[in-house]
Amino acid sequence: MSTNEIIAKVRELRELQSLFDEATAEAEAIKDTIKAHMGAQEELRAGDYKVTRKPVAATRFDSGAFKLTHAEFYNQYTKETTSHRFNVA
Repeated sequence: MSTNEIIAKVRELRELQSLFDEATAEAEAIKDTIKAHMGAQEELRAGDYKVTRKPVAATRFDSGAFKLTHAEFYNQYTKETTSHRFNVA
């Protein structure tokens, strides 16, 4: 692929990412409006649509606290990994 083709692809990627970011922000704003209208309600019916907003409980492991209180075990059972971050600036 030539340099000009790469430049065109990067430009296209940035334009698509910008559109995606704008659409995501707009979708979040719409969600916030609907949630504000719902108030404390967990369910809302609007025509053929049913909107729900229910609490979800989750249990997560607090690795930071574990590391502070059991550093020897934390170090024994952790491993370093490497990944590649793709970024266009």
